[in-house]
Amino acid sequence: MPFNKPIPDNNKPPQRDTGGLATLVQAEKLFQIALLLPCAAFVGWLLGAWADKAFHKDWISVVGIAVGGISGLVYVIRLVITTGTGDTKPGGLI
Repeated sequence: MPFNKPIPDNNKPPQRDTGGLATLVQAEKLFQIALLLPCAAFVGWLLGAWADKAFHKDWISVVGIAVGGISGLVYVIRLVITTGTGDTKPGGLI
């Protein structure tokens, strides 16, 4: 049986930047994740309340909150995925 050389391991761990700027960038990303979901639901509620008054309905603001919350959650998930992979722009994988 012939001897085969093992495949070299190219998955070296990335070198960590211990500078203060990298910490600030990471904190900004976490702050954006924490703030984005409530803001999206609030904007959906505002648009739904406007549509309630414009169309004389009572249920559109609830739909606006739901749509805003879902869209905020989708963006947060995309942001978390791209932060984990190291891409620079949101939505790089989806």
